[in-house]
Amino acid sequence: MRCPFCGHADTQVKDSRPNEDGSSIRRRRSCAACGQRFSTIERVQLRELTVVKSDGRRTPFDREKLTRSIAIALRKRPVSGERIEQMVSGIVRHLEASGEGDIPTKRIGELAMDALHTVDSVGYVRFASVYRDFRETSDFSEILTTLVPQDELIRPKEKRTERHQSSDVT
Repeated sequence: MRCPFCGHADTQVKDSRPNEDGSSIRRRRSCAACGQRFSTIERVQLRELTVVKSDGRRTPFDREKLTRSIAIALRKRPVSGERIEQMVSGIVRHLEASGEGDIPTKRIGELAMDALHTVDSVGYVRFASVYRDFRETSDFSEILTTLVPQDELIRPKEKRTERHQSSDVT
């Protein structure tokens, strides 16, 4: 492993720890030349995944792109970076276990939406608005009906706030 600071080819592993879900190993390394310390993350890769875009182009699967997309949807939401990483690991494991080497972008998007739906409804709507290319308010109301009972959409905000405050007291 090359040192990211000086480029020296020889580094030593000082500590190795498995990730919580066991899908990766975090290694703490030290450079023999400059003495700097840095961390690496190693993951098992079962197969090479290729993403098939809607226009037919093929590109290698980019885990970091998926992570960024989900992180953007969850920006300023109470979801930890560790939880995002767990979601991405679960999606990647599902894709690798499917046995297919060519994965349509639609499948990746649907898996990401399913994961977001269970973690954070606001992040789910944000992701869906970009993924499904919302152009009108009716697109938002359509997806919101899958999240919130119809009477919640009709009820004024003040009543919803009063109801939540009273339930917090008991």
